[in-house]
Amino acid sequence: MSKRIVVTGATGLIGRKLVRALIQRGDNVIVFSRDAEKAKSFFPKAMESVEWNYQHPEQWKYKIERTDAVVHLAGVNLFVKRWNDEFKRVVLESRELSTKNLVEAIKSCTNKPEVFVSASGIGYYGDCGETMLNENSAKGNDFLADVCEVWENESVNVEESGVRSVQIRTGIVLTAEDGALKQMLLPFKLFIGGHLGNGKQWASWLHIDDIVEIYLHAIDNSSLTGSLNASSPNPMRMKEFAQTLARVLHRPSLFPVPKFILRLVVGEASEVVLASQRIDVKKLVESGYKFKFEILEDALRDLLN
Repeated sequence: MSKRIVVTGATGLIGRKLVRALIQRGDNVIVFSRDAEKAKSFFPKAMESVEWNYQHPEQWKYKIERTDAVVHLAGVNLFVKRWNDEFKRVVLESRELSTKNLVEAIKSCTNKPEVFVSASGIGYYGDCGETMLNENSAKGNDFLADVCEVWENESVNVEESGVRSVQIRTGIVLTAEDGALKQMLLPFKLFIGGHLGNGKQWASWLHIDDIVEIYLHAIDNSSLTGSLNASSPNPMRMKEFAQTLARVLHRPSLFPVPKFILRLVVGEASEVVLASQRIDVKKLVESGYKFKFEILEDALRDLLN
């Protein structure tokens, strides 16, 4: 039976694929976007595209009435500019206030959705070295960890009105179209690729198709609640990650990028890039999810042909 689903952040990296997957399986999707006309061009088969300013819920909250699910992916991209106090304020507000206003809108509905699925990130854990991290592991002590905590806390508030909530702590999403993998491709193609930092840190990755399927799984699986790690069951050390990418591209992996160079180039955000996060996905697997891509080389070959 088809569902009626609101998606925010629909034109982003995950949102584009998720909305198309929902439409393909027969769901009626209402796209919330800062640019409704752009969203219409992206998703001509969507049920509706709504102009969405998270600061003004009175303009859109009635659209949530009689929906089955709300999926919240919106948030300012962490890497669009160098971090400073003003940009960090915008990053936090774009997640905290947008989530708060969505939750309040859901609470005000006469006919509420069954589930609220909100994005989060493995940045919640900070830099944890060799520690295997499950959903009960402690929060980190850096800016991104604080952002994720606030983000998730606002999401959980929806449970006060009897709505199930899931907070998806996403690893490094691999797609050739955008994101981390795209940034890594050019140096390797120019024969100057290599690992980041000392290469010993754990990189918890997943294929774009898997993160889309995990969101569908979270929408459909009524027993799934709370925080949920979303990453491949096989994290790799950064040096091995770079060597695998080099092998797939038939290029060498010879030129590591030292920490101080990354710091010069991207500033404070380099701490996020270099963080070691070894993610445990036992909760996801035990909920019945089956990965499409468990092995990095398979994922890269699929994405890069």
